[in-house]
Amino acid sequence: MRLEPLYQRDREQAKEEGRQKGEQDLIVRLLNRRIGEIDALLIERIQGLSIEKLENLGDALLDFSSVANLKTWLNQ
Repeated sequence: MRLEPLYQRDREQAKEEGRQKGEQDLIVRLLNRRIGEIDALLIERIQGLSIEKLENLGDALLDFSSVANLKTWLNQ
């Protein structure tokens, strides 16, 4: 039946969106722990990142010591 490929694609897309949301949540938690509570505007910017960029941020945040480091990274 032709609906199966559409259903499969929707399922894959939902899975990818779930992975991205999980990565976003993890990055925000790690940042809050590493550099202190970050504001809603920075969280929104993080939520707009692709999975690849979220993974890069996850690596980079280990070297952050302040919110300024995060802002610099996001502006690159």
